[in-house]
Amino acid sequence: MKEYDVAIIGAGILGTAISYWLSVLYDLNVCVIEKENDVAQHTSSRNTGVVHSPFYLDPKKRKTSAVSSLISHDLWEIFAKKKNLPWFEVGTIEVASNEQQQKTLEKYMKWSAQNGIPDKQVELLDSQGLLKKESNLRAYSGLYCSRDVSTDYGIFTKELQKESEKYGTKFLFNKEVKDTNDKSEIQLTFSDDSTLTAKFMINCSGGNSLDIAKKCNLAKEYDDIHFRGEYWVTEKRYADLVKTNIYTVARFSEFPFLDPHWIKRSNGTTEIGPNAVPVATPETYEGYASELNVAVSKIREIFGGNVRRLLTNRSFLSMLSKEFLSSISKTAMVHRVQQFIPKVQPEYFTKRGTAGIRTPVISTKGEFVKDILELVGENSFHIVNYNSPGATGAPAYSALIIKKLQDKGFLDYSQKPKESFWNFEEIIGHF
Repeated sequence: MKEYDVAIIGAGILGTAISYWLSVLYDLNVCVIEKENDVAQHTSSRNTGVVHSPFYLDPKKRKTSAVSSLISHDLWEIFAKKKNLPWFEVGTIEVASNEQQQKTLEKYMKWSAQNGIPDKQVELLDSQGLLKKESNLRAYSGLYCSRDVSTDYGIFTKELQKESEKYGTKFLFNKEVKDTNDKSEIQLTFSDDSTLTAKFMINCSGGNSLDIAKKCNLAKEYDDIHFRGEYWVTEKRYADLVKTNIYTVARFSEFPFLDPHWIKRSNGTTEIGPNAVPVATPETYEGYASELNVAVSKIREIFGGNVRRLLTNRSFLSMLSKEFLSSISKTAMVHRVQQFIPKVQPEYFTKRGTAGIRTPVISTKGEFVKDILELVGENSFHIVNYNSPGATGAPAYSALIIKKLQDKGFLDYSQKPKESFWNFEEIIGHF
């Protein structure tokens, strides 16, 4: 049984980025624990691949996410160009269907400035301005952001893994955490009954992070729920009907979901989606349930916990009915996209894209927690509710986590910085 200085649970883009900073700044025995056989097997690869600009993030309520997204754009660009990774500047247009939705775009323009996006990179266009930019796009108005990029976060994570391993990090695969504690010495027990110990643990296990935190007697007041987002791939001859990413102002702004949109991927394909369909686990990419005992456990949790309050919310139930319809009916999904790209037809889409799952956290009031939850244990730190634009902001946010752990005395070691793609102190100076 080997002892590590720091054990990180989760080899997604955030856990891998945190391991990178630890390996660059310190000479520590660091391991990254992953239940799958490789990094980035879930949300870090199953996403749209967009490097988001934070024009749509409230600069007060979601300041950390906004700052992380803004400065990580340049960090990812540096990384992509040094490693020769996908980096396609496609831009994004968020469209409004009426005057009321345009008021949301006007608010976004103000947030854009407050979040530090240069004025020349965003503009508000009327219907005619949209037509000039994209001849097949129809909307009342739209906010165009030129800085958004299409890439592949799975590839980014794999390359970060190599850099982290180069400086000594151990990646332990096929290790599913069955039990853990939060005492003077962390002990982790895995599903194969093997164990390891660590002086400190960082939990950033995505859709499983709340469950891990609860094993450490944290976050008992919260529940979570898993939503699958599904996509359809456009046939190649129709892929360039619109050459820009198209998003729409969300109809249900109180919920952390986006209406179906038009996405240009870094591999040259175009997709429409996603919807938001409740599923039993953070890995239920097909169907609506997994193992019977897991599904029953989740249903019991929903009806006995915070989520049950959502079931009395008429807006939530209305949203669910529409999302389920777009899951079982391709025509229903395409119809929603026709509202802003009238030319698209169901027969343009012959195969499904890669589904992804988002796991938002629900408060005791039955409301979606809007920002990241950072939970501090005796010798552990837990990152919960790390959702979009999490992949975008990972390089900067992971550096911020290291700084917080330094300030709390959890990383009371002498630093021995090594060569890095990014400047740690410069990044921290932005927060």
